[in-house]
Amino acid sequence: MADAMQDSTEAWDRAAAGWDRNSALVRAWLAEATEAMLDAARIGPGMRVLDVAAGAGDQTIDITRRVGPTGAVLATDVAPAMVALADANLRRAAVPWARTQIADAEALDMDGARFNAAICRLGLMFCQRPLVALRGILRAVAPGGRFTALVFSHAEANPCITITSRIARRYAGLPVDQPPPPGSLLSLGKPGLMAELLAEAGFRDVTVQPLAAPFCVPSSADYLDFVRSAGSPILNLLRLLPQDDQRRAWDEMALELAQFTKAGGWEGPNELLLCVGARQ
Repeated sequence: MADAMQDSTEAWDRAAAGWDRNSALVRAWLAEATEAMLDAARIGPGMRVLDVAAGAGDQTIDITRRVGPTGAVLATDVAPAMVALADANLRRAAVPWARTQIADAEALDMDGARFNAAICRLGLMFCQRPLVALRGILRAVAPGGRFTALVFSHAEANPCITITSRIARRYAGLPVDQPPPPGSLLSLGKPGLMAELLAEAGFRDVTVQPLAAPFCVPSSADYLDFVRSAGSPILNLLRLLPQDDQRRAWDEMALELAQFTKAGGWEGPNELLLCVGARQ
C-alpha cells in the first residue's frame, strides 16, 4: 500500500506543471459542475471549508470567494508539487484566508476539525481505499456539515477515457477487459457504488446525480495534448515504454477519438457524478 501511494504521489508530482498550465481549459470544462458541487455543499460567507485533493487550487479560489475574508479554506493534496502550485495560485488571488497542506486523502488526520463543509473535485476516484478517505472526511466535518464530490461516472458514459485507457493498457501489456481497478479514473463510476460508500462511511441524506461535462476543444489533437501534459493516469501507463510504442499508442488514440469531431470543433462526451452527503 505504501508503494502504491508513493507511485501515485510521484505521478501527480510529474503531472502538476502540465495540469497548472491547462488550468483555464480545466476551469472552462468543469465550470458548471464545480458550481453545482459548491451549491450542493451550501458554501457561503464565514464558513470553514476543507478542499480534499485540491490539485492546483482552481476550485479552491472559487470557495474562497464564497466564504469571504470571514471564512477559512484549507486545500490539501498528496502531491507536494500540486500543493506548491495551489499555494502560489492562492497567493496571486490575494486570499489570505486560504492555506494549503500536504495530506493524503486516505490519511487526513483531521478528526474533530469541525469544518462546515468539505469538497473533493475529481480526486476521490484515485484513492485505493475510498471508504477510508470518506470516513476521514466525515470525521473532519462538523455535525450538520455537508460533503460534496465529483467523480467520473461509468465507462459507457465516458468514452474518451475508456478509449485512451484501453489503448494505453494494451500497449503496457495490462488486461483491458476487466472492471476499472481501484484508484483509476472510472473506479467509482459503477451505478450505486458512490451512494453505498457514502452511506457506509456514515453520511446521511445521500444523493448521487449524473452531470454532463463535455470536453470542448478545436480537435482531438488538442484533447490529447491535454492528456499528455496533465493526464497523469495515462502518462503513467505509457511513460516507461519505448518511444516508438508510445507514439503508436497516441496515434491510435487520435484515430479513435476523431469520431467526436463536429462541425464546430471536437466535443468529447464526459459524465460526472455529483455526490452529496451530510454528517448527522
